[in-house]
Amino acid sequence: MSMRLRLAHLYPDQMNIYGDRGNILALARRCAWRGIELEIMPVGVGADIDWPALDMAFFGGGQDSGQALIAADFVQHQGPALRTAIDDGLVMLAICGGYQLLGHYFLTHTGERLPGIGAIDVHTVGGDVRLIGNIVVDAELGELAGLAASSAHVRLVGFENHSGRTYLGAGVRPLGRVLAGHGNNGEDGSEGAVYRNTFGCYMHGSLLPKNPQLADHLIGLALARRYGASAALAQLDDRLELAAQRGMVERLLH
Repeated sequence: MSMRLRLAHLYPDQMNIYGDRGNILALARRCAWRGIELEIMPVGVGADIDWPALDMAFFGGGQDSGQALIAADFVQHQGPALRTAIDDGLVMLAICGGYQLLGHYFLTHTGERLPGIGAIDVHTVGGDVRLIGNIVVDAELGELAGLAASSAHVRLVGFENHSGRTYLGAGVRPLGRVLAGHGNNGEDGSEGAVYRNTFGCYMHGSLLPKNPQLADHLIGLALARRYGASAALAQLDDRLELAAQRGMVERLLH
């Protein structure tokens, strides 16, 4: 049976910093290697999207100027339908600014409260000092049909650069525990947030080429949602990718 997935790429022109577009390239290539057709739909300002028909979504980070251009459209135009889709199990990855906009609000260091769409139970507070550098996160992705058992527990690597401090509410769990770097806020040792099939984090770099386990986890979740639990992923030869990942982990932790 041929399989097909549809992915929405939110605001690719404005929200594409530190190589975030590489996450789309990684998903497309890892699908193609398995004979899965991935249709990528760029979502610009004012676009009308049939969210229930989509399987995946990606929302990258951007400079403050880029984020300002799309924030109102995202909150007012896409927000209500996207919240419903996320509650219904849409598979989504959001990085940095995209992650923040999925939450309740961003409180700037000047006291201005900027709304998010409230799809995940987090809020962000602006800081005076940026949290910058490479990061290693000990993550539990959970078991998924068709993936090697060892992929459920992984050490993810990435690069963070953010002044916002994100705090998690009771409705989400962290993506993982920070082993090197700052994470959500530099205080509680958490990085990222997971709600249903939605994953938010601060890891640029880009994230998915560096962490094929997470890329496959997202693809596997989307396939299971679209085609049922029996839609298993074929294993790929990731020896080079995993060697690079291990090299980064060892360099940062030793």
